[in-house]
Amino acid sequence: MIKRKINILIVTHIISIIIMFEGLFMIPALLVSLYYKESISADLIRAILLTLCIGAVLNITTRKYRQAEPGVRESLVIASAGWVILALIGSFPYLVSGTIPHFVDAFFESMSGFTTTGSSILADIEVMPKSILFWRSLTHWIGGMGIIVLVIAIMPFLKITGMQLFSSEASVVVEEKVSTKVRYVARNIWMIYVGLTVLEILFLLFGGMPLFDSICHSFATIATGGFSTKNTSITDYSPYIQYVITVFMTLAGINFTLHVLGLRGRIKQALRNQELHLYLEVIVAVGLLLTMILYTSQQITFEKAFRDSFFQVVSIITATGFATADYLLWPIQGIILIALLMLIGACAGSTGGGVKVIRHVINFQYLRNSIRRIIHPNAIFNVRYNNKILKNSQVSSVMNFIIIYYGVVIAGTFIMMLLGNSWATSFGSVLTSMGGIGPGFGLVGPASNFSMLTDGSKYLLSFFMLLGRLEIFPVLSLFTNWFWRT
Repeated sequence: MIKRKINILIVTHIISIIIMFEGLFMIPALLVSLYYKESISADLIRAILLTLCIGAVLNITTRKYRQAEPGVRESLVIASAGWVILALIGSFPYLVSGTIPHFVDAFFESMSGFTTTGSSILADIEVMPKSILFWRSLTHWIGGMGIIVLVIAIMPFLKITGMQLFSSEASVVVEEKVSTKVRYVARNIWMIYVGLTVLEILFLLFGGMPLFDSICHSFATIATGGFSTKNTSITDYSPYIQYVITVFMTLAGINFTLHVLGLRGRIKQALRNQELHLYLEVIVAVGLLLTMILYTSQQITFEKAFRDSFFQVVSIITATGFATADYLLWPIQGIILIALLMLIGACAGSTGGGVKVIRHVINFQYLRNSIRRIIHPNAIFNVRYNNKILKNSQVSSVMNFIIIYYGVVIAGTFIMMLLGNSWATSFGSVLTSMGGIGPGFGLVGPASNFSMLTDGSKYLLSFFMLLGRLEIFPVLSLFTNWFWRT
């Protein structure tokens, strides 16, 4: 078999652009530090200069590849290595400022931010400088839609189309046809992304939330990240603010191509989406069921039970991870429902994590057809999505993903147990890392954090965050022999 080396220089050039964008995104955190007259302003300047210098040196040394189009394998390497480098560079503000002095903790916090997981090692969030809290939230917002997608949006100016790179980064099983040119899709998605963020900031300001908190929580909401500026997350905010965040978490969990269709006036077409229907049906059904469980088992009003139930349902299914209550204190029926929501996930093409609703739709049809074939062995049963027949290869891809996803969760749980963690903590931490959720079970529940875990556990969970963010295959493919061959 003929072997062909991957062009590392093309990979390096694209990553250099990503690094320079990351350096530019650090500037707003510096401005926040200067505004609040914090003592770490000089440290942030050093972190920015270091980042920009690294990006500039790599860019200059590979400048002759600035118009080269990455192939499939280069794009997979960029998508995987890009997130690791984002996390490494993103830890600079924590390390240089000394706010998170240990590398493993800074890397964990950075990876959790960029992958929009929302798991944190910080025991006391409110003592952190505001510029660091802003950077934490901004890493969510950057990673939510993907800085790689942002790069694709500007790639036409660099004479690069970015089609393979978009395919490697985008989390879509069956795409809605919005535009024939991928850069227009990327730009439209970022327009929606920015628009929803600004809109939520305005609604939160109207509810009395301070501007700084409104910006940080909006970043975390639209990115379905979950980093809060408060130790109690959203618990101490008013019911109005909790309802606003619930609505915007729901919107962030919807396929962004459907938002683009709605923006173009094709609302009926967007509303006919099969995945959207099931996504909303699950939220309503589980939300109402949890409302009744909490109302009948706890000494709270019906409105409180309704608000806490729907907030947590939306927060978990979209993998945002905000909290208004500690669900580990709920009746066992409620905890089971929360665990099931962690396994479902949001819509494909959204900022949410997990297996994704669309895969469950396809999986259910496949299992139903398998049972029907037992009764009618000669009949032909097709798997459909949005009234379109899916190819066997598409169905097989979905089934393989689900099997591998749950297999990784099980394997990861056993490895975490070997590292000295309890069963509940191991399962909860792996599940929440793979799904990009934030809180888990055991010692990493919504009222706790990940600081007590060993360094080995933090590195392992950081890998699972990356694995879940890129939906397994792009990362695992790098560890196979055939990937490095033509």
